[in-house]
Parts: sequence; C-alpha cells; structure tokens
Amino acid sequence: MRINKHPILGEFEKDRKVTFFFDGKEIEGYEGEPIAAALMANGITTHRHTRKRGTPRGIFCAIGRCTDCVMIVDGELNVRTCITPLKEGMNVETQYGLSAKESAEK
Repeated sequence: MRINKHPILGEFEKDRKVTFFFDGKEIEGYEGEPIAAALMANGITTHRHTRKRGTPRGIFCAIGRCTDCVMIVDGELNVRTCITPLKEGMNVETQYGLSAKESAEK
C-alpha cells in the first residue's frame, strides 16, 4: 500500500529508491516521499506510543496538523513524518512518549 497523492503535498513522482533505517532495520522508500508513506508501504503503521498509556499511534490527519505520526528522525524528537521528505540513509525510530524506547525504560 503506497500513498501516491497527498491532499496538501500533491502527487508524488516515484523518484529513485533509497535505503533508510526503521528501528535499526534497513528498508526502502522513494526519495522525497513523506517518511510516513514509505513506512506504510513497508507495512509499518505504528509511529509512536503515548506517554501515559503507551497506546500506539500512527497517521491520523496526514497534513502535519496533529502529532500522531511524530517519530525520532536522525536523533530529533517529534518529527511529523507525514510531511517530512524521505532521504537516503535516514534513521527513523519509534517514539515512546517523549523519547526512544531505551531511554523511556530507564
């Protein structure tokens, strides 16, 4: 399943395939497409877990207005993956509350 047309960002041209990392696993997407679209195309729908209850969240609005799709991207917390373009070699991590899982467990 791949998002080809976004209500705000428009249509996506399938540019060159790039490799990026999701929670340490190497996967592929198309350069310039939203990170969330590349994750969805790889069957990944959970982007973060809430701070209080640990409830999984993923794409909700897909236009950058909510925070359900925020993840840790290249070490930066709270990146809205629905509007952030994918680049070669990005390191994308599931966010747990306000941190990575390792930090949240300490």
